[in-house]
Amino acid sequence: MKHIIFDLKGCSADLLDQREYVRMSVYQAVKIANAELIHLAAHKFDPQGVTCMAMLAESHMTMHTWPEKSMAKCDIFTCGETCLPELAIQYLGEMFKAEEVIFDTYDRDV
Repeated sequence: MKHIIFDLKGCSADLLDQREYVRMSVYQAVKIANAELIHLAAHKFDPQGVTCMAMLAESHMTMHTWPEKSMAKCDIFTCGETCLPELAIQYLGEMFKAEEVIFDTYDRDV
């Protein structure tokens, strides 16, 4: 099992504040990671920010945005040998035009 906690910094504030853009980006990231999506939910906050959560057969992926700081805090937790979470992280960095992607990887044993 792998748990990756990552930050996207220097992102497009406009993109980080668009609920549907965040939702579809997380959806595509799940597919790119070769994970099985069970449920996807996103919520737009007032005055800004979006939280998106993907429930996966392999565990989960979350994204919490702070447009006013041009950043997102995210994680992806996967089990099994077929998921490629690093590809999802790379994709999200590109989609939000991140200047910097910082991550920590944790191997989680049961």
